[in-house]
Amino acid sequence: MKKILIIIIFILLNFNAYSAGSSSNDSSNSSTTIKKSNYEQAVSYVNKAKKFEEVGKQKKAEKQYRKAQKLLIKSNEKKPNNADTLNYLGFTTRKLGDYNLGEEYYLQGLAIEPKHNGINEYLGELYVVTNRMDLAKERLDVLKNCNCEEFQELKEIIEGTKKSKY
Repeated sequence: MKKILIIIIFILLNFNAYSAGSSSNDSSNSSTTIKKSNYEQAVSYVNKAKKFEEVGKQKKAEKQYRKAQKLLIKSNEKKPNNADTLNYLGFTTRKLGDYNLGEEYYLQGLAIEPKHNGINEYLGELYVVTNRMDLAKERLDVLKNCNCEEFQELKEIIEGTKKSKY
């Protein structure tokens, strides 16, 4: 009797182990795999582009910015009026050389979220590059009480102690 009971337990344990193993394999190939949103994919491309810029690979950076920009446009169409999306749209557009459209995206973002740290910093940098220091200082003034790195970054660029790569 003990032998039969042990055999049954052994069979049940093996059956449970087999079904657990097969179901985990099935789930990894099914809808439980989470696909990144267009926005999340775009942020990844922006981060890659920044790394390429740091090592002087401008052409590769521009390619990443173009990919990011396309995804951000799609993201903005699906979910308009998101300040973070508009921030990166402004950033990628500016990095690709279109300062006017980049500024428009930043201003749209500020209309939604006036104290957005990223937009205020990047718009300030755009103003430095386009020789509008009074407007850059206005962006710095918005950031002055944030206790954030965006304030310090923009301050250094305005003072000329840090070169803007933009």
